[in-house]
Amino acid sequence: MSDNIIELKNLSKTYKGGITAVSDFNLEIKRGEFVTLLGPSGCGKTTTLRMIAGFELPTGGEILLNGEDITKYPPHKRPINTVFQRYALFPHMNVYENIAFGLVQKKVPKDQIEKKVKKVLDLVDLEGFERRKISTLSGGQQQRIAIARALVNEPEILLLDEPLGALDLKMRKEMQLELKAMHKELGITFIYVTHDQEEALTMSDKIVVISEGKIQQIGTPEDIYNEPKNAFVADFIGESNIFNGVMTGHLKVRFCGAQFDCVDDIPEGTHITAVVRPEDVIMTAPEEGTIRGRVDSVIFKGIHYEITVVSGKNEMVIQSVHSATPGNTIGMKVDPDNIHVMIAEDNTNIFTAEINKNYNLEYNGSEIAADITGIIKGSRRLEDGSVADARGEIVDTEKVRIEVAIKPQDIVMTDEHESGIVDGYISNLIYKGDHYSYVIHTDLGQDFVVDDEYLWNMEDHVGLLMDPSKMKFRVKR
Repeated sequence: MSDNIIELKNLSKTYKGGITAVSDFNLEIKRGEFVTLLGPSGCGKTTTLRMIAGFELPTGGEILLNGEDITKYPPHKRPINTVFQRYALFPHMNVYENIAFGLVQKKVPKDQIEKKVKKVLDLVDLEGFERRKISTLSGGQQQRIAIARALVNEPEILLLDEPLGALDLKMRKEMQLELKAMHKELGITFIYVTHDQEEALTMSDKIVVISEGKIQQIGTPEDIYNEPKNAFVADFIGESNIFNGVMTGHLKVRFCGAQFDCVDDIPEGTHITAVVRPEDVIMTAPEEGTIRGRVDSVIFKGIHYEITVVSGKNEMVIQSVHSATPGNTIGMKVDPDNIHVMIAEDNTNIFTAEINKNYNLEYNGSEIAADITGIIKGSRRLEDGSVADARGEIVDTEKVRIEVAIKPQDIVMTDEHESGIVDGYISNLIYKGDHYSYVIHTDLGQDFVVDDEYLWNMEDHVGLLMDPSKMKFRVKR
């Protein structure tokens, strides 16, 4: 028998209107693992959980349980129970009745129900609470009852959808440790959904980082934190300083205007993204630092100071037990093994434009001021305005499409969204030291990456201005 209890193969979910919540999702979960699906709101993690539970049917792909295809099985035919953020307890029933509800529905004998309820109440440390009313329980106690109600059915898999979201910080931290202890004692598979990075790092055997419906990285908490695979993961997991840079030699990297030693062996001349955790930046005297900068702000966070330093066009955030004085110049250095270097992602935006009836290039109903005859090799414009190809045949506008490529730094965002070639909403942003990298989600099914030095807000509605002289074109047929 395989060690995998759950396998998701090419799983996808698209809703009416063409909105894709999950795309090409591939994941293996081993028996007894504590796996966390982690990502921002709207990334597809809850949709994935609901498909595993059977509450949502995928539009593509398979869900295997112990090697058996259960993709179309209804929830009650899956050995899976779910705990939701809203506990969904029955207020007119006492604790015992709430926990026993599922067993009663299955017509389990009364003596067995009593034994099972007592066992799970001991497990969640609420023995003696059988006759208590739900309204008399605290939020943390209600959450434990919801977990007990799920566990009493002895599921092979327990799904938890942001179950601690309604609790205060102290109770949440206590419940994190209790859930981890429960998992260890029970030995069953936990699949947990959260947007809280600390929660994921604290409890999980394996973390699946998700963005825009796609898996960004799978790994242990240590792997995810110390070896992020891309800028999104580095930015989302903990706090990070992220900079664009270039490899300048063997184990040599340049960013923030200076050369650093590093441990990532990447060929010289490669454009890279460098990640430095705030706690790994060492403050020095100005003349002793690899780089120097002016202290912009200092905030006391209880266990450390958070210090923001401006160095040229870049900004470095430092976490240190030592304070600094705003306005002073300090030096900064980073040990080689604390610089994580990744080959820079190619975020070039590529979209397909059409040739309209006037033989002009068009996207989203807006014309692009580019000469078609300069794009289609050997073509020429005729007297009637149409375009003939190199063989003298009229270009078929129904069959010919033009692929357009434009770099993130060549797109301008504007709050006059109707003036852009396309408009959309900011769905993600990452600060990269001297600029922000934004993801703009549009209704066309095409997301754009835009670099901008100014800070916009998440969910801002923006228009995208694109200069045709910055575009590259390729004919598609």
